[in-house]
Amino acid sequence: MVSAVSLVLFGAVLVVHTLFAAVLTRFFRLRLKTQWGYVVYSLTLIPVVLLVTTLVFFGVFPIGAGLNLDGTTLLGAAVGLPLALGFTIDTLYVPPPEEYDLPERQ
Repeated sequence: MVSAVSLVLFGAVLVVHTLFAAVLTRFFRLRLKTQWGYVVYSLTLIPVVLLVTTLVFFGVFPIGAGLNLDGTTLLGAAVGLPLALGFTIDTLYVPPPEEYDLPERQ
């Protein structure tokens, strides 16, 4: 049976993963000067980071012990969903880096 603590911890992991994905997408948008560079890096490197943190959270710490999720469902919920949400939040709802005027460096 699933406890309320397991569900809350699973939700917290999803929120943390979404935050990781949004921050890393923003980092790639700021650092890469190409049109599609941040998209390629975001879709290849962020899942690796989310996979490692998923292995830590669900392997080392038994967060989802009572949820009884198989591997595909766990990866879809803990990697795919936060990746899509974080990428969408940063791409659609945060202004692009080109809109900010920064002072010239000397």
